[in-house]
Amino acid sequence: MAVETDFSQDGKKLTIKITGRFDFGKHQEFRDAYERQNDQPDSVVVDLKDATYLDSSALGMLLLLRDHAGGDEADVRVIHASSDVRKILAISNFDKLFDIS
Repeated sequence: MAVETDFSQDGKKLTIKITGRFDFGKHQEFRDAYERQNDQPDSVVVDLKDATYLDSSALGMLLLLRDHAGGDEADVRVIHASSDVRKILAISNFDKLFDIS
């Protein structure tokens, strides 16, 4: 599976792992990862360790996730981003909207 979800033991943190290309082809799978959960987690982590590509539709999907999680008050983090992905996120000012590491 290209998009995997994992809840912490206490159910407060949802981790979404992306494998391969993070593009429009993963749109429905990515949305299902956070919309089809019974409980709303306190924080969401998007793990891009195994992502090989990211495009503008992926940026839009991250914004939709942020809105779903609570907008400005949301605790959404992007982790394990490669240096190229970090550049894309910085150019798009996503470093102002997300905690990126």
